[in-house]
Amino acid sequence: MNLWLRVLHLIVTSFFRPKIDPLRDVSRLSFRVWPHDLDTSLHMNNGRYWTLMDLGRADIMIRSGLWRPILKNGWVPVVSAGQIRFRREMRLFQPFHLETRILTWSEAHVVIEHRLTSRRRDGSRIVNAIALVRAGLYDRAAKTYVPMERLLDEIGLWAEPPETAPEVQAFLHAEETLKRAA
Repeated sequence: MNLWLRVLHLIVTSFFRPKIDPLRDVSRLSFRVWPHDLDTSLHMNNGRYWTLMDLGRADIMIRSGLWRPILKNGWVPVVSAGQIRFRREMRLFQPFHLETRILTWSEAHVVIEHRLTSRRRDGSRIVNAIALVRAGLYDRAAKTYVPMERLLDEIGLWAEPPETAPEVQAFLHAEETLKRAA
């Protein structure tokens, strides 16, 4: 992650923002497109979207209290798959929001949705990009992903995974197909 000032700002402000339930709440972060976010077409670089999404996931981990067991146990967040759909470009100095939420989970992975949104001149909302990410916490000592049941227990939650939406099923199927092809 190469956005150290944004990371530092996120960490400091996360401790002053309300705690969130990672299974039900949405992380909302506000940003602005800066010159170092641009590519040669003078709109936000496609790689920058992915980097900013790291911050949405970090916000959920910090504000849910999951950061404590992550540090205590030496677990490592790992993204194993991602798919993005760019819908509208974002230009220099444009303000935007990143919304991050957990859609569902399996034994050791979560599927997270990221939405980058902005506003039209009339104030109506625009979805600039939407992405799905499959991620988990890897336990290097055990050489395996941490089971969701244990993660939830660490932060005092219990829940059954929500029903998987068709687009999430398609995403997971595509990811499994690619994994077998490699």
